[in-house]
Amino acid sequence: MDWERAFDGALSYDDFLDRYGSEAERAKWRRVHDRVALTGPQRELIGGFVRRMPVLCLAGTWCGDCVTQGPILDHIARANPRSIGLRFLDRDALPELSDALRINGGRRVPTVVFLSEDFFEVCRFGDRTLSRYRALAASQLGLTCPTGLVPPAEAELATATAEWVEQFERAQLILRLSGRLREKHGD
Repeated sequence: MDWERAFDGALSYDDFLDRYGSEAERAKWRRVHDRVALTGPQRELIGGFVRRMPVLCLAGTWCGDCVTQGPILDHIARANPRSIGLRFLDRDALPELSDALRINGGRRVPTVVFLSEDFFEVCRFGDRTLSRYRALAASQLGLTCPTGLVPPAEAELATATAEWVEQFERAQLILRLSGRLREKHGD
């Protein structure tokens, strides 16, 4: 996979919503975005990232899980724009990439790919956070497709935010501890 080409062709959070989202979909994303809040310790942690980390998110503006998680990702990236470059790709616009990122055989979104500064894949994470799966399992077992019409409860949103911060921290630590990058940067 040519991750650099994929990243260069991807869109910022706002541009992604403008290009692919209807007004109703953008309103759902805005409602969640307005409710996401990083804690002081989370901001401090993210602010301490030093390795450049391009991050690609395969998403759909129509996707209920993306409605919740996309705004969280945007808040995390905005907490350290010098180290985190977040870009979005529409799942349906790039079927070959969507196929390459299948989870359990399906084109699940959101799926996030963390990259090194020179565009090697570091790790992937998607489609739902553990807290979301736990909430779904508690309420029902079987197929579900959240619509994004009902925003997540405050506690669930805070937990999902914490889980995503941990994923960003994990990727940053992989980059910081990489022998190849430590040699390159002399640290």
